Amino acid sequence: MSCWQTVQDYALRSVGIGERLLPREDFTLCEQFTLIGSGMIWNIYFGLVALLAGFFLATALAMGKASHNRLLRKPSEWFIFLFRGSPLFIQFFFAYFLFLSLKGVSSVFDPFTSAGLGAAVVLFFNTAAYTGEIFYGALLSIPRGDLEAADAYGFSGWKKFRKISWPTMLRLAWPAYTNEAIFLFHATTLVYFSGFPAWQQRGDALYYASYFADKTFNPFIPYPILAMYFILFTLSVVGVFGLINRRLNRHLPAERRSKLRLRPNLLR
Repeated sequence: MSCWQTVQDYALRSVGIGERLLPREDFTLCEQFTLIGSGMIWNIYFGLVALLAGFFLATALAMGKASHNRLLRKPSEWFIFLFRGSPLFIQFFFAYFLFLSLKGVSSVFDPFTSAGLGAAVVLFFNTAAYTGEIFYGALLSIPRGDLEAADAYGFSGWKKFRKISWPTMLRLAWPAYTNEAIFLFHATTLVYFSGFPAWQQRGDALYYASYFADKTFNPFIPYPILAMYFILFTLSVVGVFGLINRRLNRHLPAERRSKLRLRPNLLR
């Protein structure tokens, strides 16, 4: 089988398109690159869903934690504390068994027992908590002069937040938020170890890398391939977030514009 035929058969296998049976013997580099790359579709899906949805929840959590209203502040503080204080790995297992229990109560929760939805929800809550704390710190760091200037121009309430507080918060938080986004995409590999099953072998990139490592008894080929994919994707995230960072800082003098620096979270 040619490499091009392998790509046609397995490039979209992780989403149910193409050859259903996995190769059993005589594994080629092309098969390993193709199938592990196919699994990356799920990692990208988990990361994008959690990142986009978590961004809006994180903004609400930051505003709630900074609020003087106790009914808004306390739930935000406890949500952030709960998901930042417990390991993501434990959150996956707890959520899976919670959704299994709720499935017995109502069939509405049936989709949540699959990795495609249940694991995405866990990642969504987790990154929202971390990002909410980042945004909260940025809210407290907004220069007082900016807020006083907004008051002098007659801005108040929603208009003040939309025109002054929110853009400034994003500008100050963006470097740290970029590192959170990188870690989030790396954390999607934990879905493989969670209780959420891979339906019909439609697993993520680590699922296929582990498959080849188990079959060949040689982890030094599939796992470096997996690492290479994540490095390339990390560089893509840094590039996209760097463009957004330049946009957020476009009004500042060149010497005051913050530059993104890649600082991977080694421990969390």
